Amino acid sequence: MDLVEKARGGDPSAFHELVDRYAGSLFGLAVSLSGNAADAEDMLQETFTGAFRGLGAFEGRSSVKTWLTRILIRQRARHWRSTHRGKAATLSIEDAPDSSVATPSSHAATDARIDVTAAIKSLSPDHREVIALREMQGLSYDEIADILEIPRGTVESRLFRARRELQERLREYLV
Repeated sequence: MDLVEKARGGDPSAFHELVDRYAGSLFGLAVSLSGNAADAEDMLQETFTGAFRGLGAFEGRSSVKTWLTRILIRQRARHWRSTHRGKAATLSIEDAPDSSVATPSSHAATDARIDVTAAIKSLSPDHREVIALREMQGLSYDEIADILEIPRGTVESRLFRARRELQERLREYLV
């Protein structure tokens, strides 16, 4: 019997094992999508709460990872709508990586990391989503299409546009 079946049957250790197995990669994705660890933690907690409530609805047509990622994406959308209504997404100094111990030789790398973070954050939510799922999580186009519940061609066009935007914004690093 797999973990989902055991968890459905009321085995709390099975659900804890699901959390342990997928929390790390989902947290990384949540940070990529939200831009900070605090929001990512909230989104992850809501994801696993939703998964626990939805155990009975999981039909096994996709992998558990795909199912949990889909829940996380929905949580990110809810979170984004609630925090960005009427606001432009901006990068503040608090959002930048910690550079308090930067040495002169690491300033360029720190600056590049800050610029890349800012460029990704400036993408539309749809473009940030596909970039995070493809480039940071390493998912296939078909997996992304399944998670986002959109056609593969839409995934391809969003990735193309997102990459083009990033190339334009990071042009100075690509010369």
